[in-house]
Amino acid sequence: MAGEHAASDAAPDHMQNEPPAAAQEQPAGAAEDELAALDRATARAEELAGRWQRTQADFINYRRRAEQERNELAKMANLGLIARVLPVLDDWERAMATLPRELYRLTWIEGAALIQRKLQFILEQEGLAPIEALGNDFDPTLHEAVIVEEGVALHEGKVVAELQRGYKLHDRVLRPALVRVGPGPVETAKE
Repeated sequence: MAGEHAASDAAPDHMQNEPPAAAQEQPAGAAEDELAALDRATARAEELAGRWQRTQADFINYRRRAEQERNELAKMANLGLIARVLPVLDDWERAMATLPRELYRLTWIEGAALIQRKLQFILEQEGLAPIEALGNDFDPTLHEAVIVEEGVALHEGKVVAELQRGYKLHDRVLRPALVRVGPGPVETAKE
């Protein structure tokens, strides 16, 4: 009896290999529709992932550009103030240069010279650097030719005198040097 009961619980062989009744009722076109919907969803997911990656790259580039602009702005923040202080520094240098040598041993002259050196040091710390002109080839990006010497072939195209010192602020010309140039590429100097 136990054997008969066990045999009746087991399904016939032809029923064990068949899919469930719900799967049998689904037409073949519905499976194709599900595959097409899955393909569309996969394509949409890939499109959104691509958009996200491009947006992320754009944001990284924006952040890098913003940081560069911030650094450049910080470097040039004192540009206006330094440009206004340069004439005072020029006047101070001219005044100190015209003092007779015997006055240099006076303490108040030494104090004035110390103040001048401190001002120059502070400006150098901010990125100010003088443009070397005397004896160098004339460079219209660094020098402004005010006078062109006549007849001295030895100094052709060279800066023979510096009338006003030029300055750069972080490798950017703040004020070109006013110079006297030897004869030669005068047209280049005027361009």
